[in-house]
Amino acid sequence: MTGPFAWFKWQALFSDWIIFAEGFLTTVMVSVLGLCLALALGVVFGVLGSTHLKLFRAINRVYVEFIQNTPLVIQVFFVYNGLPHIGLMLPVFSVGVLGVGVYHGAYIAEVVRAGIQAIHRGQMEAALSQGFSYWGAMRHVILPQAARVVLPPLTNQAVSLIKNTSVLAMIAGGDLMYRADSWSAGNIYYGPAYVTAGLLYLLLCFPLAQLAQYLERKMEVSA
Repeated sequence: MTGPFAWFKWQALFSDWIIFAEGFLTTVMVSVLGLCLALALGVVFGVLGSTHLKLFRAINRVYVEFIQNTPLVIQVFFVYNGLPHIGLMLPVFSVGVLGVGVYHGAYIAEVVRAGIQAIHRGQMEAALSQGFSYWGAMRHVILPQAARVVLPPLTNQAVSLIKNTSVLAMIAGGDLMYRADSWSAGNIYYGPAYVTAGLLYLLLCFPLAQLAQYLERKMEVSA
């Protein structure tokens, strides 16, 4: 049998399974660390975007609008090629974490801002009347309530972040997509390589997508 999915091509892939396993592990690590960075940035800028101070709201808008309106691949290339010019040399792994983290942080910031604004303003007023500062009320009263609202869209952002780690293939990031590209380029066995990569991405993303749908249905029932 010949063709893009011939059995001997699959046999070659199975014998080199460690290459794909290493790429899968790298993708998982970049995804986890990138998501942590994105959540940290998202919460900070989401809170800034919901304050009554114009300066903080302006900072939020500059970050969100710039990141959301420029392609991720350009941002990653800028970090990868630009930082060495100012004397900052980062490993490719760190560039990937920084790139996807900053990119999705802008989207999470909008999710967090919308979640905060969904909480009735009386909650803030009640917290302030009890002696909380604005930031204390945000931390102890508003954000815990907003977390329930933002959890489904945050899960969707996690799915998107995992898929976007594939941009690391363009800078030899050692991720799953890069491993599939490199392995198949050496033997022209593209069919098995990309099917395997797609299934491994599905393995990561499908449970999270199902979780997001479950959380959305749960919110609709309890609303």
